[in-house]
Amino acid sequence: MSDTVKKVSAHAGRGAPRTRLVVIGSSTGGPQALQTVITELPANFPCPVVVVQHMPAGFTNALAARLHSVSQVNVREAQDGELLEPGCVYIAPGNYHLRVVREPGGRRIALSDEPPVGNHRPAVNVMYDSVAHLGKDVVAVILTGMGSDGREGMHKIKKNGGYCIAQDEATCVVYGMPKSVIDAGLADEICPLPQIASAIEAAVRR
Repeated sequence: MSDTVKKVSAHAGRGAPRTRLVVIGSSTGGPQALQTVITELPANFPCPVVVVQHMPAGFTNALAARLHSVSQVNVREAQDGELLEPGCVYIAPGNYHLRVVREPGGRRIALSDEPPVGNHRPAVNVMYDSVAHLGKDVVAVILTGMGSDGREGMHKIKKNGGYCIAQDEATCVVYGMPKSVIDAGLADEICPLPQIASAIEAAVRR
C-alpha cells in the first residue's frame, strides 16, 4: 500500500464537513513556514488546503514532495482539473495561476498561464479572488512574504464573510504580505507561526 493511500485512509469516513476550504498565500520565507504549518495538520483534517507560494517553475513539485514526506496530510503539486479532497494540500505549480472552480462533482483546480498579476504568477490575489464567493466556508491564511500580494483578494474574502489568519511580525522572515493585510484591518487572528496550524483547525471546526 502506498504512502498516499495510507494517508487518505486515515481521514476517510470520519463524517467531517467537506464544504470548508483553507487557502494559504506565502512568499519569501514561505517554504519553511509552510512546513511548520502543514506538518502540524492531522491526517483527518476535514477539508482541502490550497497554497500559492511565490516560486519559479520546477521548484514547487520538489517542495510538495518534501512536505508530503514529512506530513500526515497528502501534499502535492496541483494539476489542472483536479478534484479537491479533504486532508489534501494542493500547491500551485510555479508559473501558473491557480483558481478554485465549482464543477459537477465538486470544487476543482483550474490552472492558467495568463499574464502575471502584480508581477506574480502564481498570484495569491488570483487564488483568493476565485474563492471569495464561498463566504464563510473560506479560511484564508497569509504568511511571510515581500510586498502586498493577497491584500486585495483578502478584502473580497472578508467582505463575503470569510475568516482571515495572518502571521505575526516577530515570526516572519519578511513582514510584507501579512503587514498589508493586518494594516488594512482584515485579520481576524494574528498568530505566531507555531500557532497557525491550531488556529486553522479551530477555524474550520467552529
